[in-house]
Amino acid sequence: MAEPIVVGRIGRPHGVRGEVTIEVRTDVPRRRFAVDAVLGREGGGPSLTVTATRWHSGRLLVRFAGVDDRNAAESLRDVLLTIDPAQAGPPTDDDETDEADATDLWWDRDLVGLEVVTVAGETLGRVTDVVHAPAGDLLAVGRPGGGEHLIPFVRDIVPTVEPAAGRIVVDPPPGLLDLD
Repeated sequence: MAEPIVVGRIGRPHGVRGEVTIEVRTDVPRRRFAVDAVLGREGGGPSLTVTATRWHSGRLLVRFAGVDDRNAAESLRDVLLTIDPAQAGPPTDDDETDEADATDLWWDRDLVGLEVVTVAGETLGRVTDVVHAPAGDLLAVGRPGGGEHLIPFVRDIVPTVEPAAGRIVVDPPPGLLDLD
């Protein structure tokens, strides 16, 4: 059974009627926090059903069924909200991208474990993680002899991603693979 996917963390209450702030941990918050969406809790506990959402001053505010006052909202603080991997769907909302771009988007879990090779055919290792750094995403590639390469996940350096074939092709600039 696959691990649940964390899509958000409940923050502090907002107001006195049970609304909470959400630290969004998904690229598709409109889908994850839509009215009637059912979210699990990491570590267990009863599921939460979204009854209302709105953005306020750059923060997502959500109300859940049965959470009707500030005390109930406070009891949910720091709960990690999850979905089942089977519910993940595509990594973007249908209206957020055109069809050509939709083929270039993957969930992190789709990339972890893929073999990474250079355009010259040299095997570098396997993706162990996708690091979401402030300056952009990086592929962490575990080297067969130990250690790892951090490769910027941009089209110029990573021209080909083929999850069905189990590989990623990279075209690293000179010196990138020499960095430790």
